[in-house]
Amino acid sequence: MTDERSAPGTGAVLVVGGGISGLTAALEAAEVGNDVFLIEKNPYMGGRVAQLNQYFPKLCPPSCGLEINFKRVKNNRKIRMYTMTEVKKVDGSAGAYQVTLETAPRYVNNNCTACNDCVDVCPDERSNDFNFGMDKTKAIYRPHEMSFPMKYAIDMDACSKCGKCKDACKYDAIDLDMQANTVTVDVASIVWATGWNPYDPTKMDNLKFNESDAIITNMMMERLAAPAGPTGGQILRPGDNKEPESFGFVQCAGSRDENHLEFCSYICCMATMKQITYIRERYPEAPIYVFYIDLRTPGKYEKFREKLMADENTHFIKGKVADIIPESDGGVTVVAENAVTGEKIQQKVDLAVLATGMDPAIKDKSASLGLQTDTNGFVMSDAEKAMLSAGCAKKAADVVTCAQSATAAALKAIQVSRR
Repeated sequence: MTDERSAPGTGAVLVVGGGISGLTAALEAAEVGNDVFLIEKNPYMGGRVAQLNQYFPKLCPPSCGLEINFKRVKNNRKIRMYTMTEVKKVDGSAGAYQVTLETAPRYVNNNCTACNDCVDVCPDERSNDFNFGMDKTKAIYRPHEMSFPMKYAIDMDACSKCGKCKDACKYDAIDLDMQANTVTVDVASIVWATGWNPYDPTKMDNLKFNESDAIITNMMMERLAAPAGPTGGQILRPGDNKEPESFGFVQCAGSRDENHLEFCSYICCMATMKQITYIRERYPEAPIYVFYIDLRTPGKYEKFREKLMADENTHFIKGKVADIIPESDGGVTVVAENAVTGEKIQQKVDLAVLATGMDPAIKDKSASLGLQTDTNGFVMSDAEKAMLSAGCAKKAADVVTCAQSATAAALKAIQVSRR
């Protein structure tokens, strides 16, 4: 075990999570002079935002905003960044925490130039988790084309340890014997920006996610529409790569349900509205059916919603989906009851999109780390203990709200360091 001790009196801040919230909190604290340890469990920074095709309502790609933040992090000597790293233990109290961090082996060292020679010779493949399993990468891989740091990693669960990547590397960047590393850092405060996971669609038996390739999640739709996604930006049905002629959106898939997520995930309605624009760019005349309980597009998002609801080929049905039936031709039939007319609806579509909710990523580990959470697993800030939450670790939120809460958490962390 090695220790990293920040200089006395600097009031170092630990930021857990390298998504948009964690990046924002780290930069806000570092740019006023605090030392910052920024850790992320994935091999790359950017979190869920890195997987999006576009933001709403401006419909611009997230790459530009992330790239600016990556450059700010890279140029700020106050920030020490660790990927593939998680918190294992928290000791101490506000102003004087000792936090044990464990960094998993990447098996690729800092000599890597991302030349791709290793990938060219690798014989092993893995399911691409960045694209939600819709394509494959080699066992040695770069997580995505905009990944920061620009460095490869090896998935040892898929690697046969043949050594071909090591032989092909001109820079001696491959270390197949790399071990996990543990460090202890001294910090005054901790910002938990651990983000969210899409709610597991297999838990909703009636929605048949595992039974048809024609049933995808909203995050899978983001990757299908992304130019760097598994289909190069074409929205094709997984499995047979058919161009869908009709689409169905199932809102509140897992959200507002006492058997799954009791809360409204806030962003799902707007995510569906945004994804309707993806479809319209590629399939201008395709019928789209949106099954919803309520449409929640607050404030500035109302005009965005109204414009899309004026589309005569987009049909909004107020009613909760009871069943999805896989069909022999590869499509599915969505079964619901229209809450307005009482009519039972069976609508056949080529592709159904489940608007799955936001599940706080840290909720299963929060108790062991001494975190207070609400009944839904979101981390509750405790300013007195200098344990602060930000972004979707705090509540279900859009990108703008996440950045605002991250700034607020950073300000609280700075206050602790100035005591």
